[in-house]
Amino acid sequence: MAKSNPILVPILGDQLTRNLASLRGRTKDDTVILMMEVWDEATYVKHHKQKITLIFSAMRHFAAELEEAGWQVDYVKLTDEDNAGSFTGEVARAVERHDPRAIHVVEASEWRVQQSIEEWPDKFACEVEILPDDRFLCSHAEFNEWADGRKHLTMEHFYREMRKKTGLLMRGDGKPVGGEWNLDKENREPPKGEMDAPERAKFEPDQITREVIELVESQFGDHFGSLERFEWPVTREEAEEAADAFFAERIEKFGPYQDAMVHGSDDLYHSMLSTSINCGLLDPLELCQRAQQAYEDDKAPLNSVEGFIRQIIGWREYIRGFYWYFMPDLESRNALNAQRGLPEFYWTGETDMRCMADCIRSTHENAHAHHIQRLMVLGNFALLAGINPREVQDWYLAVYADAYDWVEMPNVVGMILYAEGGKLATKPYAASGNYINKMSDYCKECSYSVSKKTGDGACPFNPLYWHFMDRHRDRLESNHRIGRIYATWDRMGDEKKQDYLTSAEEFLDSLTPAASGWARD
Repeated sequence: MAKSNPILVPILGDQLTRNLASLRGRTKDDTVILMMEVWDEATYVKHHKQKITLIFSAMRHFAAELEEAGWQVDYVKLTDEDNAGSFTGEVARAVERHDPRAIHVVEASEWRVQQSIEEWPDKFACEVEILPDDRFLCSHAEFNEWADGRKHLTMEHFYREMRKKTGLLMRGDGKPVGGEWNLDKENREPPKGEMDAPERAKFEPDQITREVIELVESQFGDHFGSLERFEWPVTREEAEEAADAFFAERIEKFGPYQDAMVHGSDDLYHSMLSTSINCGLLDPLELCQRAQQAYEDDKAPLNSVEGFIRQIIGWREYIRGFYWYFMPDLESRNALNAQRGLPEFYWTGETDMRCMADCIRSTHENAHAHHIQRLMVLGNFALLAGINPREVQDWYLAVYADAYDWVEMPNVVGMILYAEGGKLATKPYAASGNYINKMSDYCKECSYSVSKKTGDGACPFNPLYWHFMDRHRDRLESNHRIGRIYATWDRMGDEKKQDYLTSAEEFLDSLTPAASGWARD
């Protein structure tokens, strides 16, 4: 039991690690840890049932682990009769219960939560110390210094700085191992044959998780997603087991096939560790060091290891820095003036486009789809169709178990929709059906024909691609990476051009918009 006037340490649902700045240096007899399940966080968008289950179960397991280790934990459950419904409300109640002399809290990962935390010094009589989240390798100040004055915030340049800072895959002379910084060109193999990848580690729900599943079904029954199979790791021990399985069985082919898509195969060679990293169960730098060790032990090729490390110390760190650099304006960016409502099939999966249907099925069943499915199928369609960025953001944030505002928003606004005007991506990631056909087996049994460009039965991505290019010509023609595409467009006859535009418009007119209330009440 903590003494009177302890230090109160609130821990948020994505800070589930003992290696947290607010816990380091604290003594167990002088600290009360506060953990809170709050309605605001569960409902500000209608999160996937598995996402809520994952976070609440992981929180309850982490609280039990802390208590077993001798810490005093004040744990507030969602259904507690006097639950205040918000982080600030629960901290206020905890201040009344414990009369702390100080509150020590690690900064939030999301802008809106951090704005609330920054009001605490004015709300509470005790001292409030807000600590930096040093689980990330690049501080806000470091990223801002790197970004200031740059026309394009190119991830590749940032990534090289992070390689130098960490020493990962670096030689003694300051050069990258293998002589090249980025081996992405070796990581674009299309699927071959059955792609019979080893199954990822899956975990049977224990009593705590079963109780959370029952809670989620009763309180969030109208949310998207299925809980028929919940198999995510919810403890550090389980997350480490999942990491062990990846490094032992799948990292070898992770690189070459990281962009491949196979109907009904949801995991392939992906690590499936992002859910555990983003809620704090796994340390990202430790995973990168394990990947490097796998290369040094000849258990994984350099292209796979470099690709894995780039996604974490490159892309993940970059996206977090980008988010904070451009907030709060980032969430409202709409450079292409996209206004169409999100189609209903994003929620129902009821579409004859086999690629879209399979990606949505996996999302519904698993709260997961891998990055190329998110970018080049689901995101590509949203880009081509001109779907409103705010609705797309809400959808991605709601449906994926690893989605938090800081990682979802810049990926959607910048990488997927080009809505911030090109600071993040140097070109829109727009593609016709040819890309999907090359990188997947989706097109083989699709109701639409990927070889048919216009008219009845044509793959919708084909006319939508040219419709997108045509309507954004003024903005995109000067882009050095895609400007030459307009020479191809101009060589087409007027009749062929009109066929593309008419086919696209007819398809867009056939879309049923989602009913209100799917993502937000």
